[in-house]
Amino acid sequence: MRILITGGAGFVGSQLAFLFKQGDPAAEIVAFDNLHRRGSEINVPLFKEKGITFIHGDIRQPGDFSRLQGKFDLMIEASAEPSVLAGLTESPDYLLHTNLTGTLNCLEYARSRVDKVIFLSTSRVYSIEPLKSIVLKETDRRFEIAPDQALPGISGKGISEDFPTDTARSLYGATKLASEMMVQEYVHAYGLKAVINRCGVIAGPGQFGRTDQGVFTLWVANHIFRKPLKYTGFGGKGKQVRDLLHPRDLFDLIQKQLMQISSVSGRVFNAGGGREISTSLLELTSHCQVSTGNHMAVGSDAETAAVDIPLYISDYSRAANAFGWRPRTSVEQIVEEIARWITDNRDKLALIFN
Repeated sequence: MRILITGGAGFVGSQLAFLFKQGDPAAEIVAFDNLHRRGSEINVPLFKEKGITFIHGDIRQPGDFSRLQGKFDLMIEASAEPSVLAGLTESPDYLLHTNLTGTLNCLEYARSRVDKVIFLSTSRVYSIEPLKSIVLKETDRRFEIAPDQALPGISGKGISEDFPTDTARSLYGATKLASEMMVQEYVHAYGLKAVINRCGVIAGPGQFGRTDQGVFTLWVANHIFRKPLKYTGFGGKGKQVRDLLHPRDLFDLIQKQLMQISSVSGRVFNAGGGREISTSLLELTSHCQVSTGNHMAVGSDAETAAVDIPLYISDYSRAANAFGWRPRTSVEQIVEEIARWITDNRDKLALIFN
């Protein structure tokens, strides 16, 4: 089997590459990446060790695809500028050309050279104002979804694929939603076999977290390196909630989707941890204290960014019903694995996280 992973040196792309290789040592896996994100270069020697081919290329440049030889059985389109803040205080050029033009270049390549495509989208395609309008209950540890809701696509299980996407979502979310539409058009026009996964927060070892993307990994790292922490927004209490998805569970979903791709091609599926695998920042702090043994003072800033939301939990019922899938890696396990990875590679990772 030949597998192409665009954005292959990034967190999600690299973890999927390692998992595919582990599952099928005979598979030929190519990681295609421009190494734009700091830390991604660390994966390049790991690819060599594990027999994964790395090709330096930029999906914004159609000519770079000429570096790829032969046809592929599968392409995982994992490339992205993943920050929800991208383009807000600077030019959106890199964001737009990576997340939109880049996806089109990938689809054009896949049209004649790839059998199956998995497109990794994001929960950020859901509109911001409706997300802020979800009726919440505030407990002593987190926000919870209240029983009675006026919006479609919201229940105690979380946010489903029927939740509104028709108003502003962030520049990042808009590029991914537009790309989803183009994937569906290529399925319809050219018979491309493709599935779209709207991923919630993916977290685990191997992620070089920042405040705007990968904050849960950064939270663990800051406990280990004893760096300042701050609850920001929504009163500065740390009660905002996200569900977490380990790359292993995403890999399991993709494996199940590939077995049925002809019958589900063009469809959209939420891929997240759901209510069972969710955490507030306040709860995350407790998990970090247990896993690292460090207790850090956490500051507070009540001001909320315009694109921030108090809660996102994936309702993954559609994927569960279609594939018999559910995520299995708990928040506690995710935090423990991140802490172990950082501790075991402390000297090398200190340069990234400090």
